Amino acid sequence: MAKKQQPAQVMLGPVPAALIGCGNAEEQNIITLAWVGVVNSSPPMVSIAVRPNRHSHRLIEESAEFTVNLPLADQVEIVDGCGTLSGKDLDKFAKYNLTPVKGTLLHAPFIEECPISMDCKVEKQISLGSHDLFIGRIIASYVAEEFLDTKGKIAFGRFNLLGFSAGSYLQAASLDLSIGYTVKEK
Repeated sequence: MAKKQQPAQVMLGPVPAALIGCGNAEEQNIITLAWVGVVNSSPPMVSIAVRPNRHSHRLIEESAEFTVNLPLADQVEIVDGCGTLSGKDLDKFAKYNLTPVKGTLLHAPFIEECPISMDCKVEKQISLGSHDLFIGRIIASYVAEEFLDTKGKIAFGRFNLLGFSAGSYLQAASLDLSIGYTVKEK
């Protein structure tokens, strides 16, 4: 496969287009982030990268908590709006008819309408330049019951999560294959 060199850039994708819940005693907010990833399995941790000038950055920094909510592909209008409108100017929960749910965190709500949600406490904040990386320990996870199989595992084939790559939204489709399928005895 012939390749052409490109300017240095982030070319990972698709990645989740996640709705990040945050807040304090006075307000709750949502920011859309695609720079979300797994950083550790035991204890379970994820990272989110947020520009310091964003309204949500202050809320996450002050409360030291956030939620990661994975939306469905048909929720793309909500995701785009929560990523382009500022929580300084409006209540995104009200605008998009979303339900903030108190999980295990003091302030940051998870979003009822998203099939997968995780409560996270900030373990570390790292300034990287254009973004600050918040590493959060997952302290609780939630999955909509209709997306669980009979063994209680997530059945990704039952729904289409929303993805993102290079400025475009994508649908994440399941291949219905599990890790190690190539070496398992048939």
